[in-house]
Amino acid sequence: MITIDDLAAVLFDLDGTVYLGESVLPGAIEFIHALRRRDIKTLFVSNKPLYPRKVYAEKLTRLGIPTPEDEVLTSAYVLGQYLIKHNSQLTYYVVGEENLREELRQYGLTVIDELPNQDPKEVINPTGIEAVIVAFDRTVDYRKLNTAFQALKQGARFFATNSDKVCPMPNGALPDAGAIIAYLEHITGRKVELLAGKPSPLITQVALEKLNVSPHHCIMVGDRLETDIRLGNQSGMRTVLVLSGITTQAMISESVDQPEWVVNNLAELGMRLGILP
Repeated sequence: MITIDDLAAVLFDLDGTVYLGESVLPGAIEFIHALRRRDIKTLFVSNKPLYPRKVYAEKLTRLGIPTPEDEVLTSAYVLGQYLIKHNSQLTYYVVGEENLREELRQYGLTVIDELPNQDPKEVINPTGIEAVIVAFDRTVDYRKLNTAFQALKQGARFFATNSDKVCPMPNGALPDAGAIIAYLEHITGRKVELLAGKPSPLITQVALEKLNVSPHHCIMVGDRLETDIRLGNQSGMRTVLVLSGITTQAMISESVDQPEWVVNNLAELGMRLGILP
């Protein structure tokens, strides 16, 4: 049984949990404010690598949930910090959007630009690419996939920000990084060697170090079974699945990743914990 007295921190997914597009989901503002009034720490953990942490903090603030940058973790931030510490000498090719490439450069990583004159139908020899990073990329095309494929076939390292299959949107969902990873793994016979986002132990470690609390006194709240709930279960956190995002009731019964509670939204979670009317 989850009780408010046991809680030291709550980790929130963003898309499909706190907001969807530019709309706050029911109860999110009230629930998060109620937690903070009780000095329960909050941390927003997103697999979405499209923007730096500051942008997500500004969005939360604009939507009525004042949030400093330090209370946001993204898969891009976690991967960038890890790579600059352990693999700073490599030259990276990113299957991702320009904001991600620029963020990784700001951490001190060497990221090559796209090759605008490359014929996408030609086999290339991508000399100089020592590692490939795969991320959510709404600009992905055959040229990017071919460049990554050729580099990986020649022995480049293989990293990814996240493995989400789809990204929830107000009118449905978009293919996410997991689709690109599956494509590259299938045609190269390689496997991603490091995944930064949920449910990886790396992002869990960074989150718990930032919060400085025991996982047994944390709740992981999210809308995805294979990322949010798996992360919470693997690390010893309590887990709550919200049905305001990508997961349906039918999907829960078919999954090995089972949450402790299932609620429609954060308003219902607040009521079950007794901190919202």
